[in-house]
Amino acid sequence: MFRTLTTFLLALVLAHAATAADFTPAAPSGPYRVGFHVRQQYDRARVYQHPRNPVTAQATSGDRARPLQTLVWYPAIGTGGAMTWRDYVTTVATEEEFSRTPDQVRRATDALVGTRGPQVQGELPGPVRALRDAPERPGKFPVVIYAPSHSAYAVENADLCEYLASHGYIVIATPSLGPRSHAMTADLEGAEAQAGDIGFLVGYAHTLAQADTSRIAVVGHSWGSLASVLAAARDDRIRALVTLDGSLRAAYDYVNGGPRAARYVTPERLGIPLLYMTRLQDEGTIGTELLARVRYADVYLATLAAANRLDFSSWSQRMAPDAALEGRTRAQVAQAYGAMARMVERFLDARLKNDAPARRQLDDALAATRPPAGFVSFAVHRAASAPPTLDTFLDQLGQQGFEHIAAIYDRLHAQNPDLTVDPLQAHDWGMKLLRERRAADAMQVFRLGVRLYPERFDFLYDGLGQACEAAGERDAAISNYRQALALEPGQMHARERLGALGVQLGVQ
Repeated sequence: MFRTLTTFLLALVLAHAATAADFTPAAPSGPYRVGFHVRQQYDRARVYQHPRNPVTAQATSGDRARPLQTLVWYPAIGTGGAMTWRDYVTTVATEEEFSRTPDQVRRATDALVGTRGPQVQGELPGPVRALRDAPERPGKFPVVIYAPSHSAYAVENADLCEYLASHGYIVIATPSLGPRSHAMTADLEGAEAQAGDIGFLVGYAHTLAQADTSRIAVVGHSWGSLASVLAAARDDRIRALVTLDGSLRAAYDYVNGGPRAARYVTPERLGIPLLYMTRLQDEGTIGTELLARVRYADVYLATLAAANRLDFSSWSQRMAPDAALEGRTRAQVAQAYGAMARMVERFLDARLKNDAPARRQLDDALAATRPPAGFVSFAVHRAASAPPTLDTFLDQLGQQGFEHIAAIYDRLHAQNPDLTVDPLQAHDWGMKLLRERRAADAMQVFRLGVRLYPERFDFLYDGLGQACEAAGERDAAISNYRQALALEPGQMHARERLGALGVQLGVQ
C-alpha cells in the first residue's frame, strides 16, 4: 500500500516541477479554493513602541501597543480578487506601520525587491492560489498557526499556508517580531515574545466563525519552532506541533530543562503529537535533548533530502538568486518543498483531523521502514503513557469514577511530583461537589485531602464531615467534626454541626 503511495507522490512531484522562472511547489492543491484576508490588529495587553523613537529620539505618537498584522488563509467559495506574488510581498511594508499610504507601500515594496535580480522580478507578476477576501466556505475547519523563523515575514511560507488551506485548514500567520522592534532578539525574551504572538492568534481564532478551535496546531520554522514549543507548553489549546528545519537551532538550551531554560517547558506540558522535520546534515545533531524529554507524546522524526534552509521556505526559494541554490535547479528545490508540505499535511490530517487514511499512510511508512518520496528517513518515538497532568487526572477520574481517586492520584503523582492537590484546592473542589449534590464524590475528594494532610487543616475534616452528613453517614460526620475541633478548637462550623447533631462537647 505504501509503495503505491510513494509512487503516486513521486509522480505528483515530477508532474508539478517548477521552471527556472516560476517557483511552483511540487504538491497537489486540495479540493478547496483558498481565500486570503489581511487583518491589522494590536495586542494591547503588551507594549511595543518605546516612549521615544529609537532613531530620532522624538516622542512616540500613536498607538504603542504591539502591532500584529495577521494573515489568514482559509477554505473559500465563489470568487475573490485574483492575486500575484507581489501582493504577498506588499504585506511586508505594513507589518509594523499600518497607516502607510498605497504609494508608500509601493515604494517600500520596490525597494525590497529592487536589488534581487531578474529571477525575482519574474516571480512578482506570477499568480498565486489565493483569492483576496473571497467568501468563507461554510463549515468548521481546524486551525494552523504558522510561526515564521527569526525576524521573518508572515508570508515566509505563503505557499505552504495556501496548500494547507486548500486541504481544509484555516491558517493564520503574523511576523516574527522582537520584543520591541521588528528585529528579533536571539534570547529567551525574544522567543517568548513570539510565543505570546502565537497565543494571541489562538485567541483570535476563537473569533472566526469557520474555526474549529478544539483542533489547533502550530507549524514553526526554525526560530519559530522554539516559540511554538514555548507556546504549547503554556497553552493546552494547542493540540499538535510541527517543527521545520531542525527547529531549535542554537537555542535548544531554552527548552531542555537546563539553567537557561524556561521552567514551564516540561515533558508533562508537551504531551501532544510532534512532527520534527530536519534536513540530512542536521540529523541527530539539533534539538536531541528536547526530543529525549518529550516522552508523553508521539514524536515523528522526518529527515528531508534537503541541501539547506531554502528548502523549508517558499519566500527564500522565490527571492533567492540562482547562486544560492548550490548547483540545484529550482525544480529540484520545489520537489523537496513539495515533499515537506505533503508530510506536514499528512501529519496534521492524521493527528489533528483524526483522518483514518492519513493515519494508515503514516503507520504503513513506519511499518515498512520506507520513508516517503523526498525523505531519507522516517521514524516515530511512541508516547510512554499519557502525560501525568491535571488534565489526565481529571480524564481518568471521569472514566473510572471518584471511588478510584486515590489510586489515580498516587500513580500520576509518582510520575510527576509536581502534580499535587493542595489543601485549599481539595476543600474548594469538595465544596463545589456538595453544591452539585454529589455528596459521595465530595467524600472521596475530602478523604484524599485528609489522607494527604492528616495532621493539619481542620477545614478538610470539617468538609469531610459535611459530605458524610449530606450522605446520611451521621457517625462518620461526627467523627470528622470532632477531628476538626481537635486540630482547631475555634472551628465554629464543626462546633455548630456537632450541636445540631445532638453531640455534647467533651462527651465521647
